[in-house]
Amino acid sequence: MTRVSVSIGSNIDRDHHVRRCLDVLDATFRGLAVSRVYESEPVGFEDGHNFYNLVAVFDSDWSVGELQAWCKRIEREHGRREGTPKFSPRTLDIDLLTVGDLVGEHDGVRLPRGEILHHAFVLLPLSELLPDTPHPVDGRTYAELWSAFDDDQQRLWPITFDWPRTFSR
Repeated sequence: MTRVSVSIGSNIDRDHHVRRCLDVLDATFRGLAVSRVYESEPVGFEDGHNFYNLVAVFDSDWSVGELQAWCKRIEREHGRREGTPKFSPRTLDIDLLTVGDLVGEHDGVRLPRGEILHHAFVLLPLSELLPDTPHPVDGRTYAELWSAFDDDQQRLWPITFDWPRTFSR
């Protein structure tokens, strides 16, 4: 089994789509752990509502290609349309962040995902769940990376979000 981390985001009917995504993850994979949910302003575009963002971690023996196909299928089942602009509102966005300590391109997916080092809405929840885990390329732990992160340009704040196993402090 390999430890997998994914980022989850939504800015259309956010509560519904995030809850359904977590339900499907929980029913599909073992050892699911979920960060707190954060609300954040859209990054890269100004149209649309704020996002809900979080990270989930689970164990899987699936290939990177199988995981990626699963993520895209769940997005489509929740109304995500292929071909929409990258920086646009979305019902559900599920991105593979890490698959074990894989580095490079695997089944057409670049790992670890570059957003880990550049977006607070990915790094902060990841640092909550896996604070002592080193980034596969950078080598610093996610807690160290978050501690050094300059988040002045990316506002986000934790929200109250009840789901059976969301992270709490």
